[in-house]
Amino acid sequence: MSGLLRLSAIGFAISSVSLSNAWAEEEHQLSDATRQDHHADDEHDEHSEAADVVVVTATRSGRAVNNEPVRVEVVTAEEIEEKALMRPGNISMLVAEIGGVRIQTTSPALGAANIRLQGLYGRYTQLLSDGMPLYGGQAASIGLLQIPPTDLGQVEVIKGAASSFYGGSALGGVINLVSRRPGDEASGDLLVNLTTENGQDVTGYFETPVTDDLSVSLTAGAHRQSAQDFDDDGWIDMPFHERVSVRPRLFWEGASGASLYTTIGFMTEQREGGTLAGATVPDGTAFPQNQDTTRIDIGSIASAPLTDTLTLKFRGSAMVQDHEHLFGTVLEDDRHESYLAEASLTGDLWDIGWVIGAAYQADVFSSDTFSEFNYTYDVPGIFAQADYDITDLLSVSLSGRVDDHSEFGTQFSPRVSVLYKPGDFTIRGAYGRGYFAPTPFVEDIEAAGLSRLSPLENLDEEVAETASFDVGYRRGPIEANVSVFGSNVEGVTELQSFASMPGGELDRVRLVNAEGETRIRGSELLLRYVWNDIKLTGSYLFVDATEDDPLGGRREIELTPKHSAGFVAMWEQHGKGRLGFEAYYTGEQSLYGNPYREQSEPYWHLGLLGEITMGRMSYFINLENLLNVRQTKEDPLVLPMRAPDGQWTTNIWSRNDGFVVNGGARIRF
Repeated sequence: MSGLLRLSAIGFAISSVSLSNAWAEEEHQLSDATRQDHHADDEHDEHSEAADVVVVTATRSGRAVNNEPVRVEVVTAEEIEEKALMRPGNISMLVAEIGGVRIQTTSPALGAANIRLQGLYGRYTQLLSDGMPLYGGQAASIGLLQIPPTDLGQVEVIKGAASSFYGGSALGGVINLVSRRPGDEASGDLLVNLTTENGQDVTGYFETPVTDDLSVSLTAGAHRQSAQDFDDDGWIDMPFHERVSVRPRLFWEGASGASLYTTIGFMTEQREGGTLAGATVPDGTAFPQNQDTTRIDIGSIASAPLTDTLTLKFRGSAMVQDHEHLFGTVLEDDRHESYLAEASLTGDLWDIGWVIGAAYQADVFSSDTFSEFNYTYDVPGIFAQADYDITDLLSVSLSGRVDDHSEFGTQFSPRVSVLYKPGDFTIRGAYGRGYFAPTPFVEDIEAAGLSRLSPLENLDEEVAETASFDVGYRRGPIEANVSVFGSNVEGVTELQSFASMPGGELDRVRLVNAEGETRIRGSELLLRYVWNDIKLTGSYLFVDATEDDPLGGRREIELTPKHSAGFVAMWEQHGKGRLGFEAYYTGEQSLYGNPYREQSEPYWHLGLLGEITMGRMSYFINLENLLNVRQTKEDPLVLPMRAPDGQWTTNIWSRNDGFVVNGGARIRF
């Protein structure tokens, strides 16, 4: 596609405070009649709780989560508030405790991390805000640490190929961050947090109606963390950062049913890691590793009813993110841009809810330092979805998308999901296929920079098929779910080391499509019991993830534990306080390129949270990592010699922060 089309999309996204798809907005605002229709199956269950009527926005159907053929896991506002006390500065703690989700540290120097769903690579997870890619088409790993949970109303997770919904960046699944909606009165809160490792967070949220139709909200935060070297080896284990972010939101709903949602975000951060002043790596040189980030984004969602059964919807977004990286003596200056424009028509015909639409997406990377890696991906596409209630107990959802990728050609992404609800059981099955357009930014390159990477050539798209089957049971205070899943991925991009001089040491890397097929098989178990003010939750995840071994046969995928489990006990009384205990187990992981070990040690993470509420004030204290687990207690983090990709550290397979206490106060007004 031409640059003219991309500029048109920019204008569409920025000037269309009214030209953006409002399916998410509409789903927030389902009418009473629509809710009655969507929740008819729930009304017979006298034990139904608020979770039964949570409306999903990550799919286009606008159904209650229990009536959605696509399995969507939802983190509610109550759980978000709890996790915000543990980690007010970012959403890593929030998503880490969702079953089947693993937060993987990708840069030990800067603390960057990505989200892995059911063993799939983190670059396959699409991170959205109200259904829009405000953090980029391929969100950088550091982006996870730059999003505060302050203004979130709920978080929705779709696991498995979701390219039929969101295109190539959602090959492994979707994390959709849904914003809080203002109420009928002005309100807000202010949270102040301090940690024993000299960290500080101040976040504020304010909302107010302006007229009967218009309301606004504002979120702002300032965050700081001092650099920490826990093992006194001269390498920073907890990087320094300072960050400021601001996000206003506007909500409008007209009497005719038309609606508009617009948000603008600004964030700036300085992050510093690597060697301390005066310290060196084993070759005797200093190696500071810093990153300065500035991000500006705008997104808009609009909806206009045409008839009683037809609705026209638009959505658009634009994101520009400037980076300045320092890797030792190499300074990399670059920019990431992401644009979206989409229009769709939704309707109902007999027992079928349908959506048809067209979209244009663009992802742009430009580097002043290494311009040979610049790329522009223009992706126009069309999509369709149909949700059919075959009987009162049986529903099916079919969706498909065709993208015309400027680099990788035509791509078709289908997905089918089936729901059967006999009595207190819910039985779901799903199959999906999707693709991912390779970029230079696999996990190791994000951590090491581009200086040792050869220019990309002869790469094919990464393609995956995913399938899942799960059975859920809910009656009274008991909830249980067991699922099995599998994925086959072809063309996985990976780094291959080589020597720049004949007979020399390995000092360069190239990006290639791996031979053979990556296979992931696994299962999840979730148990929940509610007794008065006490909620008990237990989870277990088994993942068998293998890839072709260069030496023959198959081997386990690195940094993927076969066994992990969790247990959370929480007592809470609204208006009085809460007390919680959590325990998470991570099993052994295979390690490659680590000179100190080939298998990681299993470890436990234990935590305690307490909060007391007195009127508008609440005071909280959170104890993280009670066992003081820290990887550098087992082995050094710094390598004896620099890796071919340019990194000076091993991969993080454990925690690296040790025992930390944070606490503070929240004021509601």
